[in-house]
Amino acid sequence: MPVPILLVTGFLGAGKTTVVNHLLAHAEGRRIAAIVNDFGAINIDAELIAGASDGVVSLANGCICCSLQGDLLRTLSTLLRRDPKPEYIVIETSGVADPADIVRNLMDPVILREAPLETVLCVMDAATPLAALDDALQRSQLRVADIVALNKLDLADEGAGGRMREAIRAQRVPAVVVDAPHGEIPSALLFPATVDRASAPRDPGPRRPAEERFETLSWTSDQPLSLPRLQKAIGKLAPKLARAKGLFETVEQPGRQMLFQFAAGRATLVPGDAALAPCDAPAEGVPRARIVFIAELGVLSKAELDGIMETCVADR
Repeated sequence: MPVPILLVTGFLGAGKTTVVNHLLAHAEGRRIAAIVNDFGAINIDAELIAGASDGVVSLANGCICCSLQGDLLRTLSTLLRRDPKPEYIVIETSGVADPADIVRNLMDPVILREAPLETVLCVMDAATPLAALDDALQRSQLRVADIVALNKLDLADEGAGGRMREAIRAQRVPAVVVDAPHGEIPSALLFPATVDRASAPRDPGPRRPAEERFETLSWTSDQPLSLPRLQKAIGKLAPKLARAKGLFETVEQPGRQMLFQFAAGRATLVPGDAALAPCDAPAEGVPRARIVFIAELGVLSKAELDGIMETCVADR
């Protein structure tokens, strides 16, 4: 029996992980395998965790989640050899990945026979500036999509959803556009009712020249952070950031990990134990504060980042 693949794409901070979390938490008896770029970034509720080994986490509802380590096709082959075999596979792409390249890989005849690409879902932040749709990467993410999910409508103004739908139509995107409040999408839209059929091969379109556009910068500290100082630091960094995510302890709430996220100009801070699982104090040897920043190449230097973030350390 073939195992259908759902490919989830979308730009940095669009809410792809939120969508995948919702699918796993509401599997309704389906055995779903999720492949994510960085397992530590996925918010799996504590009650879903059953056990972990070799980069694969088994969930209490019968689903599994694994990190993408090495070749995608090799990871898929490993999942397809599991017993019991998953009924569906969800692949969450990087926010800076061209999904056309992944679609092209999934057209491998062996993979297509055993794990056909069923649906491509593009998650979009409803508050994304319309001019951003002219970006080549965002156009590629939209062009391969079967469904476009408008996320974060609660954070956008009242007419944002309508304007985004018009802008997507203007791109002549054939996808169905649906609202996805808090990342919630009816599973019937994403998973086929029957899996005893072969999906047709797709044309991913012309290959785009590879472009190194973004870089990742990390910052760590063994000291708790001051929230007022952090707010000032992020205010300075915000114009240069595409995305940021981190875990740290604050001087205001000692002993408690906080989850920080920055996307589309918006910063959020929530208790880590309410968003990540497991999220206890960091293991011995792991810094108390660890934040990853993503920026356009050459826009933010490591020296500048370190200089700004060091002001957040409480004892400085």
